[in-house]
Amino acid sequence: MTADPSGAPLEDFLADPTHSTLDLATAVAHCAKALGLRHAVAYLADLQQRHLVPLTDVTATLPIDGSLAGWTYRTQSLRVEESDQHGVSAWIPLLDGAERLGVLGIHTEALTAQSLRQGRALASLLAMMITSKRTYKDSFVRRTRTEDMRLPAEMLRAFLPPRTIGNAHVVSTAVLEPAYDIGGDAFDHSLTATALHAVVLDAMGHNLASGLTSAVALAACRNARRTDSGLSALVEGVDQALGQWLPDQFCTGILAQLDFTTGVLEWSNCGHPEPLLIRDSRLVPHALEREPDPPMGLSSLLAGRARQVHEARLRPGDRVLLHTDGVTEARTPDGQLLGLERFADYVIRASTSGELAPETLRRLIHSLLDSQDSRLRDDATILMFEWQPLR
Repeated sequence: MTADPSGAPLEDFLADPTHSTLDLATAVAHCAKALGLRHAVAYLADLQQRHLVPLTDVTATLPIDGSLAGWTYRTQSLRVEESDQHGVSAWIPLLDGAERLGVLGIHTEALTAQSLRQGRALASLLAMMITSKRTYKDSFVRRTRTEDMRLPAEMLRAFLPPRTIGNAHVVSTAVLEPAYDIGGDAFDHSLTATALHAVVLDAMGHNLASGLTSAVALAACRNARRTDSGLSALVEGVDQALGQWLPDQFCTGILAQLDFTTGVLEWSNCGHPEPLLIRDSRLVPHALEREPDPPMGLSSLLAGRARQVHEARLRPGDRVLLHTDGVTEARTPDGQLLGLERFADYVIRASTSGELAPETLRRLIHSLLDSQDSRLRDDATILMFEWQPLR
């Protein structure tokens, strides 16, 4: 933008330290004016990814399914349409790396290469601003919630990472329902220079103690991981933490680590449903099935032996699914249990259609929630990562 004279007003705006305290909606308006755009509105996806909620009260909420703005969110692609007020409107994805935050709607007299470049620059700037502020700005949280959240869910969600992370080699994405009433399910994923770490947990019960169990387990995993500990040490850290602080609690889980430079996958199964491997658009039966260890927090059942760490080598394009039993025990729209095969089949059909991984999980969890028997029997968590070293 510095090489373009039209960017100078935006530079002046950003350089003024008094503007750092502006609310985001006002900042968007100032930035749009500085770029010569007629109008711009930022929309954030609500917690369950059903609606795009504007950061200004004078603009209507838009459905993610059934609107052009929603199409941009679902596909992470630009969409342009003629505006009712003359000129054109463009919908630009708001992305924080691989994480879908929402969309930016810009309105201008004519969409030129310059105005499109300016709109994309504004979208990148806003994504960084939103990411940096949403952890302490309750106004963002309020706008993206459609109902009250129960205390256990409030506590657990404070520990959860972004829904989607990724780089040029791997993408990991997750969903968790019921969004406002989770009890003991949790997930985690993170990236290092060479590896993806992924965790799915399911704590005993469905109350505040369950949420506290998962929160302690997540903290123990991160504490060990950030000292370059291996998977065995991560699980041992959870065992020790639960044994010391919550001796009456336990949780099942899968702790996995993918070296995305080689495709070597390591994982430890602590009393949890087996990971699923999708390869060449089909489920590979029992590919990652191993004898599980006892749940974390029950290390006395190991009878003195060390926890097992398993290993397999992925192929480019492989997708690995980690999930809690609330997923496969959920009801489909025809009233049947989803089960492993239907679960995998849905993901396969979506992947063969070219659907992005985050969109696949969004649509899958909505299909379960929107069925006639929509009440989940248990918390339902899905984490899926895809290895694409040639991307």
